[in-house]
Amino acid sequence: MPLDPSITAPNPRAPILAAARPLTEQAEAAAAAFVQRFGQPPTWIAAAPGRINLIGEHVDYCDGLVLPMAIDRHVVLAAAPAPENAVRVFSELTGEETVIPLGARIKRGAPAWANYLRGVTHGFVERGARIPGMSVLIASDLPMGGGLSSSAALEVAAATLLQAATGLTLAPVEMALLCQKAEHEFAGVPCGIMDQFSAVFGQAGHFLLLDCRSREITPVALRDESVTILIINSNVRHELSTSEYSSRRAQCEEAARRLGLPTLRDATLGRLEDASAEWPEPLADRARHVITEIARTRDAATALADGDWRRAGENLYASHNSLRDDFEVSCPELDLIVNLARSLGHQQGMYGCRLTGGGFGGCCVALVKTGQAPSLARVIAEAYQRETGLAPTLFASRPSAGATLLAGGPMRPGA
Repeated sequence: MPLDPSITAPNPRAPILAAARPLTEQAEAAAAAFVQRFGQPPTWIAAAPGRINLIGEHVDYCDGLVLPMAIDRHVVLAAAPAPENAVRVFSELTGEETVIPLGARIKRGAPAWANYLRGVTHGFVERGARIPGMSVLIASDLPMGGGLSSSAALEVAAATLLQAATGLTLAPVEMALLCQKAEHEFAGVPCGIMDQFSAVFGQAGHFLLLDCRSREITPVALRDESVTILIINSNVRHELSTSEYSSRRAQCEEAARRLGLPTLRDATLGRLEDASAEWPEPLADRARHVITEIARTRDAATALADGDWRRAGENLYASHNSLRDDFEVSCPELDLIVNLARSLGHQQGMYGCRLTGGGFGGCCVALVKTGQAPSLARVIAEAYQRETGLAPTLFASRPSAGATLLAGGPMRPGA
């Protein structure tokens, strides 16, 4: 179903690819909105980026390899101390305000978006942090629910803010794992570590080849300015997205159990073929995707490092085919975008494209020639509009830096 049924066709005179707003401007706008809402200037401003995963989908919870990058869209939190023993949060995105009491055990509740904040706050309380009463405003230019990890950006921005407000400094890995635990326990999503690690460890100009078992990160530079990442939001989100994510993870775990492995990371196609003849459908298909996707991720990282854009792009197309056929998490709208991209070809600046994120809607990611990105975006937007009646949202990004504290610092004792 469309996220916004009022979306209309793109204005032919308007640029399809809107430039990202500088983070400093976002911070200034959040500060002004905070003053308007709470009647005082913010003491702290924290931000964390969304991420796009170039390749390595649905393998992070199987201890696989992923290749994400932080993007230049952010969740920004502006905050200041408040007299009540609670964290009062207003979201510009939803227009809702909620209160997280600090005097009792923090529990899940409504509205659902606040559970990410509740979970992170609970994680700091568990570590003995003294959280002051606070007013918090959430601002964002990051599309929500589009497969760009807006939830992890919110969690990591909250953890960055709470570090400043409490003086409790976490090692980067500990921060990322705290945020992952918050998503598991308070949002009910059994995600892997990729999203939170991307928001914490993002590096400008680099993809992150993340080994989800060892947690080792190998930066992969994107130094060539002639190549960029195009993100195409289908602006659809099908109802299966949440329930099917949990189902796919359970199927992967069952396939690993039948192979006698802790996870599918060490599985091989030969071992799978030998063992899976009597398996119920679709366990073998799910395992095949994970095994081949890990291999594609390795090869894509090598191709990017070598500047072999065509080879990297072919891995993206193969990844989409596997996600569509073996993992069954695509949908007609995402398939349409990828087919449109494939029809354009590298002669017109399109190297490769695939769905990214959990699937069943959301975004596709494409590797494109920078100079041809605007024309590619317009062709895809107009063709997608004709076929679906919906206008996609498109933007380009190069790899960006991770979470940051833009204003403020630890409170003095007794402040």
